[in-house]
Amino acid sequence: MEEDGKQAWIWDDIVTTNIGLNAVVGRPRSEWGMEPAHYDHMRKAAFDVDARVDDMNVNGIFASLCFGTFPGFAGKIFTQRAQKDPSNAYRVLQAYNDWHIDSWCAKHPTRFIPLATVPHWDAGLVVEEVRRVHAKGCNAITFPDNPAAAGLASLHDEFWEPMWKICDELGIIINCHIGTGYSPPYPSMKSPIDAWITGMPISIANSAADWITLDAFQRYPNLKMALSEGGIGWIPYLLERADFTNDHHGAWTNKSYGGKKPSEVFREHVITCFIEDDVGLANRHLIGVDNICLEVDYPHSDCTWPHTPEGVWRSLQSVPGGIPDDEIEKITHENTFRLYRFDGLEKAGGRENCTVAALRELGTDVDTREVSLAGVAPRGHAPGKVVTSEDILGAMAAQRGE
Repeated sequence: MEEDGKQAWIWDDIVTTNIGLNAVVGRPRSEWGMEPAHYDHMRKAAFDVDARVDDMNVNGIFASLCFGTFPGFAGKIFTQRAQKDPSNAYRVLQAYNDWHIDSWCAKHPTRFIPLATVPHWDAGLVVEEVRRVHAKGCNAITFPDNPAAAGLASLHDEFWEPMWKICDELGIIINCHIGTGYSPPYPSMKSPIDAWITGMPISIANSAADWITLDAFQRYPNLKMALSEGGIGWIPYLLERADFTNDHHGAWTNKSYGGKKPSEVFREHVITCFIEDDVGLANRHLIGVDNICLEVDYPHSDCTWPHTPEGVWRSLQSVPGGIPDDEIEKITHENTFRLYRFDGLEKAGGRENCTVAALRELGTDVDTREVSLAGVAPRGHAPGKVVTSEDILGAMAAQRGE
């Protein structure tokens, strides 16, 4: 639907517009607060798979796992629709998965790691859909970082037992994007939006602490979840705190970790990622080198396109004493390929065809110049004025026509 120059997806009575600081890649930074409200306001690679590969090439990025905007990073729109018509919600969810796997990913099978959405409102259907998409070659699903905060059953409810079991059996990774369950509150409407942006990645720490306590990890040794976006610098202290809590309070909380430390459970079952994270890389062994992956966040505002390799290399080189080559290989790509069982490297003809230099050679004709584009500006926007939480929420309301 398009009205007054703004586009939205309509499904029954659910109206979905763009989200904050989304699809702003390629704009001058001064325009990042102007939320795209139309496809013409975005770089084409935000929605066109061929253009996306071009932008990956020029950025030296070989492979990517993509979360969908309009369905919600954890399929929120399908769960909403299921409250009225679960059968229709499931059919459309399957259609979305088919499009994502068979059209988006299959167009360039060596470049994309499929990520499916599952019907969180019905545990039996979750198992059915996981088996269906796994047969298509999909080894990952999306899930709220805190399902209880998303109106679903708690992580600790037996409702999810069939999902834990099937994911353990098939080696399916459960991917939890920040903001899909628990999101940080705005400190106040008058607070600069900088405060919220700063705290947003770390907000998943609350959910990460809950995942560490999941008893299913003791029953299912192959079960893994990914903290998809959020950085890694805060993780060493979280693990230290979890171990302290267990040592200091375990006698009265009665929480058992199966004879292991909470930090050990984390390293065995939780995958992390970063964009640039000097602190996290310096403390990588406290996190687990085998569990750290690289994040790009294209086309969101934290994305460093088209200079991601340079930013990652600077972050790697910031570590006192440096990082051994074998660990760099793990962090930049080997962990991802192993954990997601992705064979794109082999299909592309080997490592030499997938380096930053080789990929950028394929992207020499890609225009990376910044382009000034339109959008919905923060409410009350004025040159030089500090943008507040109220301004951003007002812009999002205006985009919805409120």
